[in-house]
Amino acid sequence: MKIGLVGLGKMGLNLAQNMMDHGSEVVGFDLNKDFVDRAAGFGAEAATSLDDLLSKLPSPKVVWLMLPAGKPTESTIATLTDVLAKGDYIIDGGNSFWKNSVEDAEKAEAKGINFFDCGTSGGQSGARHDGNFMIGGTSQEAFDAVLKPIFEGIAEKDGYLYTGAAGSGHYLKMVHNGVEYGMMEAIGEGFDVLAHSQFNYDNEAVAKLWNHGSVVRSWLMELCEEAFAKDANLDEIKGTMHSSGEGKWTLEEALNQQVATPVIGLSLMMRYRSMETDTFTGKVVSAMRHGFGGHAVDKA
Repeated sequence: MKIGLVGLGKMGLNLAQNMMDHGSEVVGFDLNKDFVDRAAGFGAEAATSLDDLLSKLPSPKVVWLMLPAGKPTESTIATLTDVLAKGDYIIDGGNSFWKNSVEDAEKAEAKGINFFDCGTSGGQSGARHDGNFMIGGTSQEAFDAVLKPIFEGIAEKDGYLYTGAAGSGHYLKMVHNGVEYGMMEAIGEGFDVLAHSQFNYDNEAVAKLWNHGSVVRSWLMELCEEAFAKDANLDEIKGTMHSSGEGKWTLEEALNQQVATPVIGLSLMMRYRSMETDTFTGKVVSAMRHGFGGHAVDKA
């Protein structure tokens, strides 16, 4: 399988390597030529433009986007919808808003182009090895015919799911991230209580303990342990908890559906709260976000 990959940043570059490890050929393009050169350095075929990328792909063409949500993704999808042929494939692997994916699919499918929205989890390490993918799109048949072998290679065992109609993949990833907000907030608050107690806990040791046999063992706890190993009390970073927007989308959808999500709602409010003054909760969540996704941390 030969795949065109547009967007070779933190996630895209790792995903390209993962694909190539599992037998796919990758043609890569990014507006940042340095990213293209890095991809070419490990064997990806470099493209100088979107048109050049398409010229290097056999039919049916498969074009996978790993671009920031919003205008970069939407403008690229619009261009591809204009130039691709019936039977070709577009995969939006970014964190696009699910309603945008529904609209993008309608426009693409009106021309006979297969459109798939792919929520991608697992951070940079997941993109590189054994990722987690939530995939909505045109049909199960179109997915099985061309895309299924790709995901069988790049995903962890049972780590991908065709979820149904277009938009359902990004919807599922949106709710996943809302759950993630709540889990990280609870972990951060727990360590904040420990930090204010009369006892002198070793945060790294606590995280290691909780991650071996306890009910709260998780990759997030492992990331806490790694962060505390580097900076015992996270003194080097500020407790500013940035948000990508999906927690907000989840809360808005819950309100629209009249579903009670108090934990997700309060976790989002705490992220906004963290933008004002420093908290230890914020430090812990910021460290975890950096650990799994390479997200920026604000230095103290």
